[in-house]
Amino acid sequence: MAYLKRSPWIIHYDGTSCNGCDIEVLASLAPRYDVERLGVINTGNPKHADILLITGSVNDQNREVIQNIYEQMPDPKVIVAIGICATSGGIFSECYNVLGGVNKVLPVDVYVPGCAARPESIIDGVVKALKILEEKKHKLVEMQLSREAFIIEPATIEDAAEILALQKLAYQSEAELYNDFSFPPLLQTLTELKEDFKTIIFFKAVINGVIIGSVRGCVKGDTCYIYRRIVHPMYQNLGIGKKLMNDIEFHFGFASRFEVLTGHKSRRNINFYERLGYKQFKCEKVNDKRHRVYLEKIADRIRV
Repeated sequence: MAYLKRSPWIIHYDGTSCNGCDIEVLASLAPRYDVERLGVINTGNPKHADILLITGSVNDQNREVIQNIYEQMPDPKVIVAIGICATSGGIFSECYNVLGGVNKVLPVDVYVPGCAARPESIIDGVVKALKILEEKKHKLVEMQLSREAFIIEPATIEDAAEILALQKLAYQSEAELYNDFSFPPLLQTLTELKEDFKTIIFFKAVINGVIIGSVRGCVKGDTCYIYRRIVHPMYQNLGIGKKLMNDIEFHFGFASRFEVLTGHKSRRNINFYERLGYKQFKCEKVNDKRHRVYLEKIADRIRV
């Protein structure tokens, strides 16, 4: 593995499974199958993990736990859904308290079906995850070597999955800042994001075919509402966010007013928008941890 400097580590989370798949994961680590012979180490700390193994379906109680584990893992990372419950929700998918499979809250890379999934299948899934992990690491290395060669262009619905994964990564720091992981961008599903493409215009920043930034907006009346400007943490402070804002403002240049929003503790975002000519005009309480700050810019201040 040319881009992996050490053996990959895994972390296992058991959601709402019957413990069938959970036991098979443990069997994979036991002497008979011994997945450690591949250099894989099981860890209990997500900050040390490269691969997240999840068994069981997702519900409202464990959704935040799963997201917290995912957000604490360093990039690149791979998600493996083990068992029919984790892959789709299984026979419980229509239950009132079950949201579905892991892909409802996280971007899954490898699916290992079964009830229960056999150790051989789990090991095969881990091997596939190692290959994906190496590919992701390779992309990150390439991205670092070509930081300046990015382009801004309209996004299509085919980009939805990649934009959603970037969105969840980019909002990690915001969630940690407020100690609030109920941010809508972190809870949005792929289906919901694809629906947004019907009414909202998306722009993306691309390096070597990889999306490293995005912004979206729409016009209602005479106002253009700009949402969720996101940039990959590795590519912040390089002018990508400003270029995304300039391009979407130019696209909606016919609007007489532009509006954005952010959190009251997000001074970096507030200062960024104020440097672009936006002014605060409203602040409203979202919950006990967070207030939403609204900023606006009148069209005659925009330079196109």
